[in-house]
Amino acid sequence: MLRAQGWVVLALLAALITSTTTAAETALALKRVVHFEDFQNREPMLLELGSGDLLVSGFPRYPHEPARAPSLWRSEDRGETWSRVDVGSPADGAIGNSDVDLALAPDGTIYFATMGFNRTTRKGTHISIGISRDGGDTWTWTLLTDREMVDRPWVAVAPDGTAHVIWNDDQGVHHVLSKDSGASWQTMPQVHPAGGSSHLALGPGGELAVRVTPIFASGNLFDVEAEFIAVSTDGGSTWAKHAPPGNREWRPFGSGGVPRWVEPIAWDNSGALYYLWSEGASMHLGKSDDRGGSWKSWEIATESTLAFFPYLVANASGELLATWFTADEAMGLRVGQLGMGAAKPQVLLSEALAFESWAETDGAWQRDTAGEYATVARLANGDIAVVTPLLDPRVDRMGFSFWRLAPVAE
Repeated sequence: MLRAQGWVVLALLAALITSTTTAAETALALKRVVHFEDFQNREPMLLELGSGDLLVSGFPRYPHEPARAPSLWRSEDRGETWSRVDVGSPADGAIGNSDVDLALAPDGTIYFATMGFNRTTRKGTHISIGISRDGGDTWTWTLLTDREMVDRPWVAVAPDGTAHVIWNDDQGVHHVLSKDSGASWQTMPQVHPAGGSSHLALGPGGELAVRVTPIFASGNLFDVEAEFIAVSTDGGSTWAKHAPPGNREWRPFGSGGVPRWVEPIAWDNSGALYYLWSEGASMHLGKSDDRGGSWKSWEIATESTLAFFPYLVANASGELLATWFTADEAMGLRVGQLGMGAAKPQVLLSEALAFESWAETDGAWQRDTAGEYATVARLANGDIAVVTPLLDPRVDRMGFSFWRLAPVAE
């Protein structure tokens, strides 16, 4: 959930020059972008099904209370056209107006995590999980918690089909799991009694990793000691907590510095754990071959201005896909393909994508991230797909943009 208006001011504070990168030549080209107009859709998530259908979900920032059905769209033609998916009504338990996540199990079960947020009190209201076993045609819903101040759910599924959900509230980071395709959920030991559920990743052997960060409960709380990567090899019964690589400054929410919220982590199929983070203008990648105990790290790109709000995914071949925002004059979204077969990452980058999301600050309209990450995925046809919010209040235009990129042919 976008916790405050004002990320857009980064563009005003940055040097008025064109963003450049120094770690690699631009080598990812834009193939196609489709702008789909419907409901407002902030912080969208993307999922490709085994059928090739694509699902996108996000959340609006209307003055709604949490008692509304979450939004979901489907494409059956690789993102060229989109239609709404009926996920049920609030009477069915389909309730959510804030953070979302999507995951697919090996047996085809779809998991749709949603959050409620009261925009008057600025506190979370509940976390729910939707389950579909027929490709998204029908859904059942379970309320996981209705504790006040909940925030940022994530869902991921292990190779054996066990589904894991984490979130945070004023008492720290919580974890539940399901071994029966979402029919029931088991409460596991707390990951940590403080901190934010910044990201969740599952490894090839069912290893769990949770990035715990100092800002939590929708920015209402701050604990500078909650800064580590927690790893579990026993399904979340116990956790080993490791310091992440690199250098970051954390400040209470809204007090300046590099904007931070999602600090993404990912496992590859060999069991290596990765972490992507910003140190001002430079983006850094860490790799651990011993489940977070020790790290190698590289600077993978340097922008002319701030790089912030990164996102990261890995696939079975060891390839990583990354995104981050650049705070140059125009503000853009960088997309990266990071090959890990050599001694250091082989980095291919896109030009900064000029996404169509805008907000007004001090009387001036500037691009706005409309969230704190941009999701990315490798599609079955080989394309790299990115989804960004489409939001222009000046003309009442809203929805999302679906981008497809590919490496430039040599």
